[in-house]
Amino acid sequence: MARSIRLFASSLFLVCAAVLGAPASMAQPAATVDVKDAWVRATVPGQSGTGAFMTLTSHTGGKLVGVSTPAAGVAEVHEMKMDGNTMKMRSVPSIDLPAHAAVELKPGGYHVMLMDLKQPLTNGASVPVTLQFEDAKGARSSVDVNVPVRSAAGTPAPAKEHKH
Repeated sequence: MARSIRLFASSLFLVCAAVLGAPASMAQPAATVDVKDAWVRATVPGQSGTGAFMTLTSHTGGKLVGVSTPAAGVAEVHEMKMDGNTMKMRSVPSIDLPAHAAVELKPGGYHVMLMDLKQPLTNGASVPVTLQFEDAKGARSSVDVNVPVRSAAGTPAPAKEHKH
């Protein structure tokens, strides 16, 4: 009987927490971000880093605040921009995602940087990536994406050279 009461009380607590809004440590809200056209640039032998690109659309607004993957020792949200005649790349703490606006992470702009790769990324493979988001109220959520590896957006890897 006591066990049934404890089970009922625990269940009631979880339902109330869900309805009233549990702290982030107890319940994780569903992500309200769509991820489309994601791809990771294939690497060449000896290359230890590469970029991941995609289009993000938030239904409610918020920001991309982090990224992780088991394929790399380091994964960061990055920005690449021109400073005069010099191209500069740097880690950024977040990327704003206005509500209902597509934000493109692309070569030469915002992107996900994968460094200290654990193995080469070959055309046709895929990389598991977890994107972390924060909404306007500070609630965190994440989206897991299995991202295909390509030599360039939508193009197959070049054929290996055949020599006689």
